[in-house]
Amino acid sequence: MAQSVSKQDEAFRTYALTQSPLRVVLTTCTPLALFQLLQSLFKILDTLMASHISTDAVSAVAALSQISLMVTALGTGLAVGGSIKISEAYGRGDYPAVQQRVANTYAMSVLVSLVVAVVLIPFARPFLGLLQTPEDLIDTGVGYFRVEILTLVIQFFNTVYLAIARSRGHAKKILMLNTLVIVVKLSLSAFFVYGLQSGVTMVAVATLISQALMFLYALWTMSRDEGAFRFTLSKVDLHYRVIRPILNLAYPVSAEKVFFAAGKVIVNSMSGRYGSLTVGALGISNNIGGLTTGFHTGFTDGAAPLISQNRGAEKYRRTLRIYFWVMVIDVAIGAVGLALVSWGLPWLARLFAQSQNAFDQEFCDMIVAIHRWEMMGYITLGIHSATAALLLGYGYSGLTMILNVARVFVYRVPVLWALQQFTSMGSEAVGVTMMVSNVCTGLTAIIFAIPVVGRIRKLAQTEPNAEQTPQK
Repeated sequence: MAQSVSKQDEAFRTYALTQSPLRVVLTTCTPLALFQLLQSLFKILDTLMASHISTDAVSAVAALSQISLMVTALGTGLAVGGSIKISEAYGRGDYPAVQQRVANTYAMSVLVSLVVAVVLIPFARPFLGLLQTPEDLIDTGVGYFRVEILTLVIQFFNTVYLAIARSRGHAKKILMLNTLVIVVKLSLSAFFVYGLQSGVTMVAVATLISQALMFLYALWTMSRDEGAFRFTLSKVDLHYRVIRPILNLAYPVSAEKVFFAAGKVIVNSMSGRYGSLTVGALGISNNIGGLTTGFHTGFTDGAAPLISQNRGAEKYRRTLRIYFWVMVIDVAIGAVGLALVSWGLPWLARLFAQSQNAFDQEFCDMIVAIHRWEMMGYITLGIHSATAALLLGYGYSGLTMILNVARVFVYRVPVLWALQQFTSMGSEAVGVTMMVSNVCTGLTAIIFAIPVVGRIRKLAQTEPNAEQTPQK
């Protein structure tokens, strides 16, 4: 069994457990936040390329992307559960447990991806119909969706690879690797759309090729690693008693993301009452919001393993300090994002309303009408994001599941239904619904955080006052 980690991994462990919490948060999370910004920009550019094809293509990509997110949730949950348990063992210096959890997380990601491929690729059209996807969007996007599912199969493994890299503090490596992948993807998409005048399916093919490159890189590096983070086939043990700690964290995260994405699919279906263009406008509004909330996601992705590592080392006071600084940073990001988007929203909307050199004023106005309400939730979503990092870091994935299920099925779907039934609002009702959902989710996150912080403070009373260098 592995009794050590590489010098680089040991140095990061010491850094994460002893240096200033603000410095650790900024240096670890900022590259991940920049990566999320690049992801948001990539989605926007992808949508712009789809808009060059047609407005129907934009709506198809917007609707099918939510369904793809629902499928992706399976791999994301496994990645989060595995990385949190790996970080916990890493923090307390239990390197044999690190090695076994790394091996098992990789193995489970392969099994999940195979099941998804066998079930969904042959039955893409009936699956989309089951989810009440408008028939015209199915006709436009079923080929796109099949390629997306094949991409997700590869991406399941890549997501786990990146999650394990996050737990080791390899944030800069993640940023550089994903930047390369995005450059390849956008270059291919531009070639297919503008050079070959291809349809929307080739946009998905570009994503498949770029993700395949990352997959090959992951296979090449994972078996060449040093120490406890090296993948070793002999360490795979999928008995339930062994993988239960990972599954106990993973299934609430997967369920949360499946329910959340399914709720967005329902909202898209309900939005179809105002026409297919509204579905596209809502998707674009979400993409614009991602320019701000993507930063939040990056800080959550980086802070949750940091909190778990310090929890594993029984440094409970540090976990609260990390939570405090992530909260401050996320709220500040929300405020800055609100100011900038308020200023630039009309210009952003005009970008998406341009198709084949024809400007669609109705589509532009619809985007502005929806997002001017949705952006009111930027600050409260920052509160939600910081709290999610704390909850995940302490293994309260069930609470994050409840919070995000409520976000859609309590604060979103019923609100949109009520607005449709009892008011004469048009497509703007979708934006009002997003605002109510995002604001109420942030307020609920505060309520959830209060008892958790109280428990952590009690645990903090049992630890020594002095910060000590962690023992191997």
